[in-house]
Amino acid sequence: MRHFGLKARMAITGSVLFAFYAVAAVVVMGVFGWPLPLVLLGSVAFVGVQYKVGKWAALRSVGAEELPEDRYSDVHRRVESLADDMGIDKPRLMVARMGVPNAFAVGRKGAGTVVVSEELLRLLDPDELEGVLAHELAHVRNRDVVMMVLGQGVASIVAIVAQWAVLLTGDNDLADFFLAMVVGQVTQMLVMVFVFAISRYREYVADSDAADEIGGGEPLASALEKISSGSQRARESEVDAQVNALCIFGEGSGLARLFASHPPVEKRIERLRN
Repeated sequence: MRHFGLKARMAITGSVLFAFYAVAAVVVMGVFGWPLPLVLLGSVAFVGVQYKVGKWAALRSVGAEELPEDRYSDVHRRVESLADDMGIDKPRLMVARMGVPNAFAVGRKGAGTVVVSEELLRLLDPDELEGVLAHELAHVRNRDVVMMVLGQGVASIVAIVAQWAVLLTGDNDLADFFLAMVVGQVTQMLVMVFVFAISRYREYVADSDAADEIGGGEPLASALEKISSGSQRARESEVDAQVNALCIFGEGSGLARLFASHPPVEKRIERLRN
């Protein structure tokens, strides 16, 4: 089985997310008094809508536009060749001004979208860019992008339910309002701990897949070095927190690594070169 470790982690994370979602549904039944059939229907509909909205919001948040094929024919050609080798449909290619050199993918195997920043296109040489594109296509092929988008959606929904549960069961005063905000934030962070844990692992898998597809890890390792340096120099970034979890680069330090969506870039580079 291809990437058993990733599939197992996705199954466990999916089960945990389902448990959180089920608890939220029970709370809705108890607090709002909704009947079970309505809660079940609403839960399924919410997941579907959240996935669609999550994909749309990720693209809209960075102002992504179609990558012109006449200007970037080589990029389109490389992506088409990689997609063919990886057994997936060529994804939609888009470009955005993110303020930092970065890239991310959304969607599934038959309807994927890869977004690259203008800064990335200017920074990397063709082989390095191919490594980044192979990394993003690996995410689409492995279906871990879907898990990330749904995970973020479930975390938001569970947090909202927790906030309303506090508000509707309290005295509806200022203290309850602040308590609801705190409970919502803590609940969302708790759910995202599980999502970010699989996010860090999926980056290693996508790095390995990319290296296999392009015949070695050096181009991607070099790209990550340049991206890391470019991101540190940038003062402003238009990549919000949710999209950052989907990007090829991003990390935390100290306790923040528990909530980091990416593993340390030094470890990724070391693995690629070894």
